[in-house]
Amino acid sequence: MGSTSAHPTATDAITALDVPVIDEDPYSRENLADPYPFMRRLRRAGPAAWLSMYGVPAFGRDAEVREILEDHRTFISGAGVGSVNIHHNPPLRKPGILEVDPPIHTRMRAAMDGVITPKRLRPRRKDFATYAKTVIDEVLSTEDGEFDAARLAEQFVLRVFGDAVGIPRSGRAENLLVQGAANFATFGPQNEIAQRWIADSAGTYDWVLDNCAREVLDPSGMGAQLWEFADSGDISPEEATLLVRALLSAGLDTTIFAITNTLHTLATHPEQYAKVHADPRLVRFAIDESFRFLSPFYAFYRTTSRDTVLSGVEIPAETKVLVFPGSANRDEERWGADADVYRFDRDSSGHLTFGMGIHQCVGQPISRMEMDALLSAFVTRVASLETAGVATHLVHTTLQSYASVPLRARAA
Repeated sequence: MGSTSAHPTATDAITALDVPVIDEDPYSRENLADPYPFMRRLRRAGPAAWLSMYGVPAFGRDAEVREILEDHRTFISGAGVGSVNIHHNPPLRKPGILEVDPPIHTRMRAAMDGVITPKRLRPRRKDFATYAKTVIDEVLSTEDGEFDAARLAEQFVLRVFGDAVGIPRSGRAENLLVQGAANFATFGPQNEIAQRWIADSAGTYDWVLDNCAREVLDPSGMGAQLWEFADSGDISPEEATLLVRALLSAGLDTTIFAITNTLHTLATHPEQYAKVHADPRLVRFAIDESFRFLSPFYAFYRTTSRDTVLSGVEIPAETKVLVFPGSANRDEERWGADADVYRFDRDSSGHLTFGMGIHQCVGQPISRMEMDALLSAFVTRVASLETAGVATHLVHTTLQSYASVPLRARAA
């Protein structure tokens, strides 16, 4: 395991005194499979720590992570959300909305906000609820009510969200899942784990871009609605394609993982499942607490645009900083001594899973609607939920979830 020590004077990227050094690898298979012990060590080291393996300052407490995410002028996204500064090393692919700053971000965000509105989303709730009943019927018809929560989440989100965006149904499962995982693999170091995800996605990027084109999209979907902003001149045609691609990331991968995480957590906390089954109105609180308790995001980068000081740490301009939102969501100073406990009677609404500031997840409303539709139907029709085998962690450098979660449901 790693160790901490006083910050060495030879390191010139941070000049503050007494900043501890952590010598372990947060991206080792062991830490990725169970990140919370490492994140606890990161928080206890101090408001910041130097990760010697990567030569970057890392932040795991709520106060500092929140400040970094809120201050988009000092901690910019336009230099890339991965470890490479794309201002100096341009990427092979055009950056999307996550890796641009104002004024480009402002224009692109306005188009997304114009499509993801309560008025436009509300009619889709019925389709979500109808398909939720279908997948739950399938669960309850299986022998002993056994199912895999990860597969259920994929099936549900690929159908309802894919239909909402308006991309063709054929090819979704084969292309969207691996392309999403490959995209998020660029947020961390390009180690063997990340390279495997990227290699597995060969050919899928072109499929996604081809199916974000205006002529392929269902005219009634959100993707086509984004193209209306290109027609009006608010965004360029190239930006319209990138925004449809971003929409797929905003409402697909992380929603699948959030549903998987929530079902796993409820199954391993039967007393909490009993509460939400007895009163399905508690579903939204169970979802928020799940976002806090098991954040689908592990870590990503920002870059300083100028010299700055954060919690006594002097950070020069052009420094990559690594933030751990999942760690901030377990910060005892923010959430109390029982931060590692799942209970949805707490107010979990301040979690950082969706980010903060101008880059806060634009797909949050539709992600919540998907989860609420499925889980409200689930807890109403399933009397009890329990594990039916050992859950297998998804080993990924940015995403935190499970590759497989065997569960057993008993009909109400």
